Amino acid sequence: MKRVQRRVAVIDDDESVRESLPDLLRQFGYAVMAFGSAEEFLGFERRLDFHCLILDIAMPGMSGPELYRELETRGESLPVIFITGHADTDTRSTLRNKGAIDVLIKPFSAEELLSALETALPPG
Repeated sequence: MKRVQRRVAVIDDDESVRESLPDLLRQFGYAVMAFGSAEEFLGFERRLDFHCLILDIAMPGMSGPELYRELETRGESLPVIFITGHADTDTRSTLRNKGAIDVLIKPFSAEELLSALETALPPG
């Protein structure tokens, strides 16, 4: 039986993150697409093909948490790992309590990311 390759969307306004993070995720064996904004992701017709989102908290326009709420409102919720350069303890707790898999502080290690992905997408 062939294992389905897990698909991850990276949504971050920082171009360096959109270039480097997909390379790392591909090394872990994931198929990846990167988007520069929440609006760009919402405009992607096949967004439900993803198994997990890696989502920046602070972005121009719609923020990561706003996108997360919008997807839930549409009935399109997916496992989400938030990433940020400046989350406080309250923000991290709030997002986890609302169902986020994890909130990783940039710069995070490959091990932290892999652990969060394994929680979001257990083998099966």
